[in-house]
Amino acid sequence: MATKAHKTKTTTVSRTPEHEDALKELFFDELKDIYWAEQHLAKALPKMIKGATSEDLKNTIETHLEETKNHVTRLESIFESVGEKAKAVKCEAMAGLLKEAEELLTETDKGTEVRDVAIISAAQKVEHYEIASYGTMRTLAGVLGFSEAQSLLDETLAEEKNADSLLTQVAENYVNEAAAAE
Repeated sequence: MATKAHKTKTTTVSRTPEHEDALKELFFDELKDIYWAEQHLAKALPKMIKGATSEDLKNTIETHLEETKNHVTRLESIFESVGEKAKAVKCEAMAGLLKEAEELLTETDKGTEVRDVAIISAAQKVEHYEIASYGTMRTLAGVLGFSEAQSLLDETLAEEKNADSLLTQVAENYVNEAAAAE
């Protein structure tokens, strides 16, 4: 059977000042969005800690709470590095995720592993949103030549990925099985 060779068309992107300005505006909008998200997550995580049964889960979320506070400070450094004033604009996605997390806490019984599974689920949804946001922003920072911002965003992205991994470990090590046995 003969195979047909595919030619790949390469496109040269011409960067006009207008396009770069639009991309910067998008980057700044995303920065304001995640700044709001991190500030509100820092207020919500203590509720998840209080609602958790597993000590490992509590410790994992407590560690991420401290990281989240550092993310807020790091975002302020990023704003400064790109010459913008730190400003938060409501992040509808994070607002929805945090509302869902609160609902899960009220809809599950206190002191149960099922509640811990719900907390892990809610926390991982938040982490996945943050991973997507920080990954996009890191890439945009690179394209725009914001090397300091890119480095800081990469640091936060690594922490978000680690938090997600730790939540998975807690779930898979025993919380999911313990919830199934309740």
